[in-house]
Amino acid sequence: MDFLEGETLYFNKPLDWTSFDLVNKLRFKLSRKLNMKKIKVGHAGTLDPKATGVLIVCTGKATRRIESFQYQTKEYVATLQLGATTPSFDLEKDIDRVYPTEHITREKVEAVLSTFVGTIQQVPPVFSACKIDGKRAYDMARKGQEVKLNAKTLVIDELELLQFALPLLKIRVVCSKGTYIRALARDIGVALDSGAHLIALERTRIGDVTLDMCMSPNEIDDYLENIIT
Repeated sequence: MDFLEGETLYFNKPLDWTSFDLVNKLRFKLSRKLNMKKIKVGHAGTLDPKATGVLIVCTGKATRRIESFQYQTKEYVATLQLGATTPSFDLEKDIDRVYPTEHITREKVEAVLSTFVGTIQQVPPVFSACKIDGKRAYDMARKGQEVKLNAKTLVIDELELLQFALPLLKIRVVCSKGTYIRALARDIGVALDSGAHLIALERTRIGDVTLDMCMSPNEIDDYLENIIT
């Protein structure tokens, strides 16, 4: 394999790692193994620290393909907790408000989920990498600054209820680039006349790349040892 000419690797990003943590780990190990000071490494499609799953990482000239990977359809399995919200819409921040859930039935959930299938408008979370006048929204939000983001058009191809056990819901989402599953959780909570936030999120597919094709960061050393002599 030629990592300078360009290779594409598939990883299962661990919980509480940033996408950049994984990229930096691979870059460091590649540099040591190849005895090079610099090698270009990048990822296609950021995963939040509280999310796990498929992360495509490109090296060398293959980083030119990153944009094409980003536009491919993505699939997620998400677990939502109903009846409570957090400022980040996930577990990064503590619960700030609680809501009733007694009125929520499986039938109501399925009816609400169906309304999100197709082309929709979604306002990204303020704790996101969206830019406002060149500044990251999450940097502004963490400093207590006011953040106002515009709605974006995106597509939800499939939205399936996998499990209903109040106050928890597990759903499968197939969607386009730019979809924030945290924001989808927020909007589902509102549509259910309650509140919701993510307590688990796993990306199970990007295009044709599925979890069973991915390696753990802990396997990088053995992987490089086997392919680089």
